[in-house]
Amino acid sequence: MASNSIVDDAVLVSKLCINDALTDDELRSILGRVESEKDKETFGLVCKRWLRLQSSERKKLAARAGPLMLRRMADRFTRLVELDLAQSVSRSFYPGVTDSDLTVIANGFRCLRVLNLHNCKGITDVGMKAIGDGLSFLQSLDVSYCRKLTNKGLSAVAEGCCDLRMLHLAGCRFVTDAVLEDLSKNCHNLEELGLQGCTSITDDGLMKLSSGCRHIRFLDINKCSNVSDVGVSSVSRACSSSLKTLKLLDCYRIGDETILSLAQFCDNLETLIIGGCRDVSDDAIKSLAIACGSTLKNLRMDWCLNVSDSSLSCVLSVCRRLEALDIACCEEVSDAAFQVLSDEEAGLSLKILKVSNCPKITVAGIGIVVGKCEYLQYLDVRSCPHITKAGLDEAGFHFPECCKINFNGSINEPVVLL
Repeated sequence: MASNSIVDDAVLVSKLCINDALTDDELRSILGRVESEKDKETFGLVCKRWLRLQSSERKKLAARAGPLMLRRMADRFTRLVELDLAQSVSRSFYPGVTDSDLTVIANGFRCLRVLNLHNCKGITDVGMKAIGDGLSFLQSLDVSYCRKLTNKGLSAVAEGCCDLRMLHLAGCRFVTDAVLEDLSKNCHNLEELGLQGCTSITDDGLMKLSSGCRHIRFLDINKCSNVSDVGVSSVSRACSSSLKTLKLLDCYRIGDETILSLAQFCDNLETLIIGGCRDVSDDAIKSLAIACGSTLKNLRMDWCLNVSDSSLSCVLSVCRRLEALDIACCEEVSDAAFQVLSDEEAGLSLKILKVSNCPKITVAGIGIVVGKCEYLQYLDVRSCPHITKAGLDEAGFHFPECCKINFNGSINEPVVLL
């Protein structure tokens, strides 16, 4: 009798389906332990129930879909946190993302925290208002190069998405100081703001921004030609403990006041882009290097015509964590600036060095760099009359195996200093 009972139990177990044995929560627990995205997709192929659970647990999605498909996706991916609808410049699709799509997203993806609409040129303020009305939990929004957007739509986002942490508006030429004022009033947790090419932004807008947003760690105002020392200095004072990245490319009104303000207040600064800021002096650069020597990693100061051997030597000797340096078109810099490296026992962490159009730098200066920068990955020596491939080969320098040397522009540049 006992033997027959064991057999019966074994038969019963063999007929028992895993879906009858495990609850939804137990299956979610199993799915949570699956690390590979490919394996997670395979999980959903087992049966409709497992597909439903796998879909409901999905957090990120990149898609190219119209309103009808977006509605279906909203029903399926109920806990979606990140949605990427960005368009590629070279591979755009027609008609692209529309205001109708944004309305569906605002109504269907209520848990959304991150929305990428980079280069979605078709959207307007109507779609932005829908986002502001429907996605109150949104923390990150990228609408770079959505050129139809104006203050009206972006202010609706600022007012409706008060937990916004990241906002990228590069190329949105109709944005004015009014948007910065609304961000200051409503989005006090803002940490990252990209305004590249927003030429209507002025010092007044930056001052209003800094009065309410005091935790900014990343600020990109490249090519914002109407900002000056007054506005940028207000940000450096207000965000002194948080600011780590500041981009001021071609902001020709920026001078020593900004650099000295950064030196005084922002000793956590890691990345500074001041290419094209021609009024910045040698002394200001020295003050910055001394103040931020323990943190500065990326420094771009091409076309800063006052930079000389004196300030560059200070940067190289004090900023020992420096990983990327651009001094292109700084015509007063010579091999003497690198001599300080020879006097240092320890090497530099430099990975990227751009010295294009520096006529006083020769093979000898590059030799010093190579001898002290064992991690060098990219060297730009374009238009340096005294540096040629033949000259470097003849000198017999031992460059790191991974190092790419750009002699004529045929090698893609790293994006870290853009």
